[in-house]
Amino acid sequence: MSDEPRRKLLAEKTPFPDGLDERLRAQLTFLVEVDRLKTVLRQSPLAAADRRENDAEHSWHLAMMVGVLAEHSDRPVDVGHTVQLVLVHDLVEIYAGDTPLYDSAAGADQEEREAAAADELFGLLPDDQARRMRALWDEFEERRTPEARFAKAMDRLQPLLLNWMARGGTWRTPGVTADDVRARKAVIGDASGSLWEAGRRLIDEGEQRGWARTSPGE
Repeated sequence: MSDEPRRKLLAEKTPFPDGLDERLRAQLTFLVEVDRLKTVLRQSPLAAADRRENDAEHSWHLAMMVGVLAEHSDRPVDVGHTVQLVLVHDLVEIYAGDTPLYDSAAGADQEEREAAAADELFGLLPDDQARRMRALWDEFEERRTPEARFAKAMDRLQPLLLNWMARGGTWRTPGVTADDVRARKAVIGDASGSLWEAGRRLIDEGEQRGWARTSPGE
């Protein structure tokens, strides 16, 4: 058993009334807790305001992208299931924190941190829903299904669009080159050749405009 103190849940700030159905109490406790997602800042800049986006905004944007761009998937996908995947995929960052894409040091223990966060967060739900939520998160991480691969593609395409709108954004991270960006975004091509072709064109054009560094020697 862990010696770490139990995390204080948001729902404990204003406890629910006695006599509430226990299954519903667990569900509402989880739903209040995931409100924390709105406080997890990402590195990507917004297109509509001069600030960084948060994880909840990111997840909403991915859900919208799935609905709009599903026709570009190389294989047919269940849109509803894919939307569930993108809505769940970053919930673990409530406890694990956001790991910047180009920060290899921060990513060293990312898998371990996020798995522990999944256990803790999804464990707030009734057992059947906890298993379902964890299965969705695992599916996204493993990328074995067409839906998971397309969900991952959206996860990489969305910040690409925001960085294009910001004329560089995180592409200007010290030490990061256009080749690094292409390497990190190539996973888009696992789900959609046409979307990766479009994404690569944006990166290439960004490099030509000086929004991303050209690798030394090129």
